Amino acid sequence: MPNMDFSSLLRQQRASFQTGATRSLEFRRAQLRRLQAALERHEASLLEAIHADLRRAAHDAYLSEIGFVLREIHYALRNLPAWMKPQRRSVPLLARPGRAWVQPEPLGVALILGPWNYPVQLLLLPLVSALAAGNCAVLKPSEFAPHTAEAIARLIRDTFSEDYVAVCPGGRDVAEALLREQFDKIFFTGGTAAGRAVMAAAAKHLTPVTLELGGKCPCLVCADAPLEVTARRIAWGKFMNAGQTCVAPDFVLAEQPIRHRLLEALQRAVREFYGDDPRQSPHYGRIVNRRHFERLTGLLNAGRIVCGGQQDVDTLYLAPTILADVPPDAPVMQEEIFGPILPVLTFEQLDEALAKLADRPTPLALYLFTNDRAVQQRVLARTRSGGVCLNDTVMHLLSKDLPFGGLGESGMGAYHGRAGFEAFSHYRSVLRRGFWPDFRLRYPPPRVGLPTLRRMARWLLGE
Repeated sequence: MPNMDFSSLLRQQRASFQTGATRSLEFRRAQLRRLQAALERHEASLLEAIHADLRRAAHDAYLSEIGFVLREIHYALRNLPAWMKPQRRSVPLLARPGRAWVQPEPLGVALILGPWNYPVQLLLLPLVSALAAGNCAVLKPSEFAPHTAEAIARLIRDTFSEDYVAVCPGGRDVAEALLREQFDKIFFTGGTAAGRAVMAAAAKHLTPVTLELGGKCPCLVCADAPLEVTARRIAWGKFMNAGQTCVAPDFVLAEQPIRHRLLEALQRAVREFYGDDPRQSPHYGRIVNRRHFERLTGLLNAGRIVCGGQQDVDTLYLAPTILADVPPDAPVMQEEIFGPILPVLTFEQLDEALAKLADRPTPLALYLFTNDRAVQQRVLARTRSGGVCLNDTVMHLLSKDLPFGGLGESGMGAYHGRAGFEAFSHYRSVLRRGFWPDFRLRYPPPRVGLPTLRRMARWLLGE
């Protein structure tokens, strides 16, 4: 695949796009239905591939990957006519009589670079948005989930012609070669460092980008939170997919009076989900590769292991691990963990916790557990994050009407639902006028003095 002629592929797709075939509502709906049918037809092979790469259980993989994409397709099919409809705009007096509107148009040929942690969802969900918006697309699946990359390549090649949707598996060299080409849109999901490289490559062609990155998503737990429910929701969000989720709670800041009880409740939740030996649980995954495994085990040296810590390099197993008494400057608190390690720190006053968060890069998500509406509003006003979930974790991703995206080092741009359609669209402004009447007031030489023109300006140009 590194020897593939990407320039030729791009010429094919651009020529296909320029025929205008992708623009009609009928064409877009037909392609979304083709993708829907392909996902249903290839479901078994995709689930097997995801299990081979990450040892994810079938029901979990279906809900978070295939089912997630199918739901997005269904939502797009139902709402596409409204999304595509031109939006009327007002016309100032000086431009009347006339009509003005904004019409969404496809950007052209899009490059979608997917990650390995949710290798189906995070590659095909942006594809749904790109196809709904009327684009052609090139997909680059992650080489770190090789079985899923191969399964997706088969699905795409069996479903679409290469001049409309193409897939380019391979390693970093393939991604770099693709990024040297000129696309009309680049959509990247991955780490912050790689996101900077993608943005630098896009800048050479002034290509617009959407970057879905990550960061250390904080989780604040106040003393009034019901601890058993809170612990279950934190443990669920943290340890699903063995912690390899971009919006997983990265660390907990617990109010001092409930710290010990929260630690106990978290341990009970882990046992409830995965049993006394999570290694034997069919619902607990594995680390994606040895490099990430060794990075994660190197983070266990700080603080005190409250539970977990067991590991097996041969099977890439790392138990759900909770750390306490972690120094704020420990490595586990400096980088995104992206694995099944949960440091639990404490705070005495809310202002103290908010000050700590203000000094950190903007995370992709922020979690707060409290029933106090005033505290909720205070935290919302004093923090920055891509998204917020109050009294739960991860669940804000499920709303089709909530744009999902980051801010600062956690990314730029958003998608899901209409936000995804907009990410792959250009909103073109149009003003249409007749030839008569043709008022001379606009043409030189001036026909009124400046004082009179000043009084007329707001009336002529509009408020």
